[in-house]
Amino acid sequence: MPKMKSHKGATKRFSVTGTGKVRRLKAYKSHILTKKTSKRKRNLRRAAIVSTNGEAKNIKRLIQA
Repeated sequence: MPKMKSHKGATKRFSVTGTGKVRRLKAYKSHILTKKTSKRKRNLRRAAIVSTNGEAKNIKRLIQA
């Protein structure tokens, strides 16, 4: 049986921290930025942690090679 391949789309979007949590980037930062406040845009730059344990488990399964 051949090796399992990691899901390239998920690999580009998510990463695992040192403690095993799944980190993601925030949405709504690509266009239509003039109406958004500076504070809101600044907070969108920060990475977030995937909140649901079930989702994190599925993402880890996708990104492991």
